[in-house]
Amino acid sequence: MGKIRAGLLLVPVFLITACSKASQDEALRIGFPEPVTQEGVLILNLWQGTWIVAIGVAALVLGLLFAAIILYRRRSDSEVPKQTRYNIPLEILYTVVPFVIVLGLFYFTARDQSTLIKLSGEQKHTVSVVGFRWSWAFNYLEGGAYEIGTPALPPTLYLPVDEKVKFELTSPDVIHSFWIPAFLMKMDVVPGRLNAFELTPTKTGEFVGKCAELCGVDHSRMLFNVKVVSRSEFDQHIQDLKAAGQEGVLETDRIATKGNPDCLGNPELAGCK
Repeated sequence: MGKIRAGLLLVPVFLITACSKASQDEALRIGFPEPVTQEGVLILNLWQGTWIVAIGVAALVLGLLFAAIILYRRRSDSEVPKQTRYNIPLEILYTVVPFVIVLGLFYFTARDQSTLIKLSGEQKHTVSVVGFRWSWAFNYLEGGAYEIGTPALPPTLYLPVDEKVKFELTSPDVIHSFWIPAFLMKMDVVPGRLNAFELTPTKTGEFVGKCAELCGVDHSRMLFNVKVVSRSEFDQHIQDLKAAGQEGVLETDRIATKGNPDCLGNPELAGCK
């Protein structure tokens, strides 16, 4: 009986340890979800690096503040601190240091951004994403199939794991924003403009997506789901879409082609097919 009680007492210890490990990982990500793409790791590193700099600046400022409070405090009612009009070395220091910090943050942000939005042309799949009021359509260009949703029935985007995907974003009406939080990447969907980026999902599972730009009355219902699956499951899904009659590219006035603003509302114009 004593051994059983000892074993039962150890259960909460193991549970607390497991929770603390998960909480620790979450705390180190500072509010970000665990990245499930190759590119998400780069974004997470930039986010964490920015916080490290911010914490360092906060520690320096607080340290100087408390040092001044302690070292230069009034020690008697009759004591008057030495009065100075300026301190040139100190003023240069607190001007140069913030400037260097801002330049450093700008450099690393611009470097990582250029990497993230660079199109390699090495994608194995291209998904044409159409954001419209108030749902999404996904054209699987290589697979020759599509799916479309409504606010009441959000669509599901299927992606194969460990294969690079290029997303091409268009909108026929207002600005939307294509965002999958677990991918740590989002990009605006702008009328008359063809935006694009590439991602490589690294973990299978189900994730949520949404519009991150206030686009109208049903913005909050502009949702979609994402399933990262094996290649065989992805191929089967494409076949299921074709069997359901969703074959080819979705041809509706919701699609602006080639980022040409003249095509919006005029799909019959030359060059808009």
